[in-house]
Amino acid sequence: MNPGDSSSPAAAATLTPDELSYYKRMVSNHLDSTLGRTRFNGSVLVAKNGQIVYEAYNGFVDPRTRKDSITPSTPFHLASVSKTFTGMATLKLWEEGKLNIDDPVSKYLPGFPLENVTVRLLLNHRSGIPKYDHYMGEMGWDKHKMVSNQDVLDFLIANYRKIPIAAANHGFSYSNTNFALLALIIEKVSGLPYPTYLKKTFFDPLGMKDSYVFTLADSARYKPSFYYSNREYRFEFLDAVYGDKNVYSTVRDLLKWDQALKNEGLFKKSTLEQAYAGYSFEKPGTHNYGLGWRMYLLKNGKKLVYHNGWWHGNRTSFYRMNDENATVIALCNNDCRYVYKVKELADIFGDYLQNNGHYDDEDPTAAGASPVARAEKPKRRAHTTALKRKTSSRRSTAKK
Repeated sequence: MNPGDSSSPAAAATLTPDELSYYKRMVSNHLDSTLGRTRFNGSVLVAKNGQIVYEAYNGFVDPRTRKDSITPSTPFHLASVSKTFTGMATLKLWEEGKLNIDDPVSKYLPGFPLENVTVRLLLNHRSGIPKYDHYMGEMGWDKHKMVSNQDVLDFLIANYRKIPIAAANHGFSYSNTNFALLALIIEKVSGLPYPTYLKKTFFDPLGMKDSYVFTLADSARYKPSFYYSNREYRFEFLDAVYGDKNVYSTVRDLLKWDQALKNEGLFKKSTLEQAYAGYSFEKPGTHNYGLGWRMYLLKNGKKLVYHNGWWHGNRTSFYRMNDENATVIALCNNDCRYVYKVKELADIFGDYLQNNGHYDDEDPTAAGASPVARAEKPKRRAHTTALKRKTSSRRSTAKK
């Protein structure tokens, strides 16, 4: 693979030509041996100091028809990476004094039956509430009827004695229910629909012009996703809930999001420290969770802040090496598990000990996966398929 000019005129030219060449070469070599050997259908971006050092767009919006090539403005369903927006939106309201994250959830959602569950415990997945996307279908919800965020709350209120809820703050248990409820709290406190709040607070001010929240009222913006075999995932009864998922964005817009969270203009330093602090230490190991962010807390003092996602065929990775101001983002819509291996690029920028933990945190056996989906594992191709690269200045002529 021969990357094109990966300079980014939108960012300060903080890297020397030698540094830019080094990072480009290292990233390209890694991706050639991982994503380049698969049918990856999506976008990849790697940045250092806010400057894009590598950018690639591979495949088509619909890989079956092979029409509409993926471009820098092609939005992807972020799956659980959406939780980073929900978490930070909650913290923005806290920072503004409009809510207290240590208040009980029942203060903001009348009828919520678990008095010991606070907003903070939703944010760090220590509420003890299991996944609505598992129990609602199993407990009698009509799967021909779409579930809304209010339905998630109402079903919990009506059935909480039957739902296997654990004691609050006794351990980490990743649950989409937590962030579906947080979206309702954001709406209650702000007086705005969740999609409107994100647009006014984050997307518009940061120039994230290709980012939005999918709702049934705006169904034309829905983007289908696919199995690795290119068979389309069906739209299902869980697909209308937001907060835990349903933010759409691009790799370039996510870089803007990343940089806004590093410059202390959007949030106070103390708020970011709370967001990136680990809360769950019951089990030994490097994995932890903050307030809307996953992280690796490494023995050498390094902290890798990130979130992965998986919903239907949408698999996403968003890795942030804040000490080095380096960012790795990969988005796909064809169920390519190898998207999570971009985590290994962190070692290009610092000693992140990549032998710690698994790279597939959002696999179907882990948190956040749709229970009705049946992922098809990718088969290795015999020959490397180079990723298409497009930078801010020109498109690479490398073969797909």
